[in-house]
Amino acid sequence: MFQSFEVTSTPQFGRDRVSSLRASFDSLGIDAFLVPRADEFNGEYVPACSERLAWLTGFTGSAGIALILRTQAIVFVDGRYVTQLAEQVDGSVFSGGDLVNEPPHVWLAANAAKGLRLGIDPWLHAGAEVRRLERALSEIGGMLVFLPHNPLDRLWADRPAEPLGAVSIQNVVQAGVLAREKIATIAADLSKKNLAAVLIADPSSVAWTFNIRGADVPHTPHPLARAIIHADGRAELFLDKRKTGIEPEAYLGQICAQLPPSALEERLAAVSRDGGRVLIDPDIAAYALAEIIRKAGGEVVEGADPAKLPRAVKNDVEINGSAAAHLQDGAAMVEFLYWLSQTKPGTVSEIAAAEHLEAVRARVGQSMQNPLKDISFDTISGAGEHAAIMHYRVTTETNRMIEAGELFLIDSGAQYINGTTDITRTVGIGTVSEEHRRFFTLVLKGMIEISTARFPKGTRGCDLDPLARIALWRAGADFAHGTGHGVGSYLSVHEGPQRISRLSTQELLPGMILSNEPGYYRPGSFGIRIENLIYVRGAEEIEGGDAPMLGFETLTFCPIDRSLVIPELLTHDELHWFNDYHRRTCEALMPLIHDHDVRAWLENATLPLEY
Repeated sequence: MFQSFEVTSTPQFGRDRVSSLRASFDSLGIDAFLVPRADEFNGEYVPACSERLAWLTGFTGSAGIALILRTQAIVFVDGRYVTQLAEQVDGSVFSGGDLVNEPPHVWLAANAAKGLRLGIDPWLHAGAEVRRLERALSEIGGMLVFLPHNPLDRLWADRPAEPLGAVSIQNVVQAGVLAREKIATIAADLSKKNLAAVLIADPSSVAWTFNIRGADVPHTPHPLARAIIHADGRAELFLDKRKTGIEPEAYLGQICAQLPPSALEERLAAVSRDGGRVLIDPDIAAYALAEIIRKAGGEVVEGADPAKLPRAVKNDVEINGSAAAHLQDGAAMVEFLYWLSQTKPGTVSEIAAAEHLEAVRARVGQSMQNPLKDISFDTISGAGEHAAIMHYRVTTETNRMIEAGELFLIDSGAQYINGTTDITRTVGIGTVSEEHRRFFTLVLKGMIEISTARFPKGTRGCDLDPLARIALWRAGADFAHGTGHGVGSYLSVHEGPQRISRLSTQELLPGMILSNEPGYYRPGSFGIRIENLIYVRGAEEIEGGDAPMLGFETLTFCPIDRSLVIPELLTHDELHWFNDYHRRTCEALMPLIHDHDVRAWLENATLPLEY
């Protein structure tokens, strides 16, 4: 199984572990220590050996940071994880902090004692974050202390070994562009800007640039690796050879020098000597890496990772691969939804539903000779009040049955070699209330507004975000997450820089894949989210218009629960889109489904709605 369902019991040793950490403060010359969820690569998912926050506090969410002071311990999380934090950590040891509105640097400036010495592991914090902490501490006469080692690693006696996931080649049939061409493009840009080299610190950018994939962390198929690309076109990949078999090693040998990770510091220092100008992304690269450049006499040039935007703008091969992956995934979703419709309310649990969907994806993948490589994130499977927790993760302790009269929300995704999927469907179990249907329809209206949007070149995610909310706003409601995130090509399901959100200033460019997922959540009662993946298509002329407009093309095909829609709340155009989407869904998926009963269910689930 790709997903586990842990027990959310309070950690037995939280107090002892915090006490042991505090006991090291005097010898380290610090008054406090920061423990981020991040690892040395600053990715969304971390290997078991880097789960320091979970080991210390018991909190297993994907975003958080602990501030351990001499007499106080705070775990900062965002709104997704407030409930989970309360369930997992010892409240007599840790208090909760607000990661969004009052993150550690803001809290420190407002609350820390004068002269506080804050210790950090410089390999776990990016340069931009370090500057925020330094500014905050300067306001109280404090200082940041860069520790020579992480004190938690010396306390964690049974710390797991570093991962050695096998590396595979992402063939040009899936990638669309040769790695050699990607490296040459990056090198040419470096030369134009009079830069000696760039440090690629993001493992997803490394995977994309070199056309490789890995298995070091859950759900994101990149190897934990870094690379240096020189302005003269040379490339050095710092990747443990125990991860590469004969074929990947021979492939890499043709395009780069494969060096052990331990050689990174020396090679980075070498390119930095005599004033070498090295590009690094301050939002990704560990502060320690920038210090290696400076200490060697080089110049740190801060700028965006040069692979970030190109990998966000998918080429035709990647778009076509994603479309094929979504058809396969849609067929699996239809089989799952059919199965769910045949079960008796109160007999299927949240965990059983998630496990069944994963099993269906695996079975369909085998039958279509495009195996399920992994799920793209831990499935959100929530019924009733659990659906109101935006990023609820069911555990053996919270697991409940899916009962009649309530809404069931399942947000899931898959990793296939030709694409990454992410889909949410909310299903009514039996007869549900008119309030459920009304809010479902309002959410649907927002999803349709994004799906049908036309917009000029230069439009940003923040410009489109209100379209997904306007129907809810008119009803006095909203949702507390972004409307959409970027999605990779058999890479991270949460990819930047593209987003549809209030804060996203990245221009939307043709080829970018995004999610379209408005929702509504009533705490303690019910939750709704409808999600398709879309991509930005090129600008087209509009009859009678003055300028060509960009738009979106839908990748996801799967029925949306017709029983939850109140047709009278939809405009004529919205109803036309809904019926046309279901027509196309039936046409696209029916050839992939061979079971007579499932085919009949799909045909019925995609019948047109009328006023």
